[in-house]
Amino acid sequence: MIRKAQISDVKEIQKLLMKYASQGEMLSRSLSELYESLRDFYVFEDDGALLGTAALHIVWDDLAEVRSVAVDEQAGRKGIGSQLVKACITEARQIGLKRIFCLTYKPDFFAKLGFRLVDKSELPQKVWGDCIKCVKFPDCDENAMILDLN
Repeated sequence: MIRKAQISDVKEIQKLLMKYASQGEMLSRSLSELYESLRDFYVFEDDGALLGTAALHIVWDDLAEVRSVAVDEQAGRKGIGSQLVKACITEARQIGLKRIFCLTYKPDFFAKLGFRLVDKSELPQKVWGDCIKCVKFPDCDENAMILDLN
């Protein structure tokens, strides 16, 4: 079941994200950051176990980022990640956003959901705020992708 994240989910969300961050596949998020951005997050829960998460982070009046998409390795390949991203897309449409972007090492996953590859220079400077925290900055090797919601 997909639902909005709750305070009681934060430590489990961080645990899931840290597994992928330690492998260099995404940015780590501190507990403080997660509590501050809790309302951005969706979780997938099954029998009380948190199996996946994704967040819709609003960047500007027409733009948001889908970020922190992670699914427990034991629950992979069951469509959980797709369902979480679709929940973010639905919310983005409901609140009137025009575009969603992501920075990803999994472009095929996002392409199946309608995102298209773009040059990073097409994204406004405002989106690079988190990049300074990345060990790969300024030599980012992630793919920038956009989904137009019009």
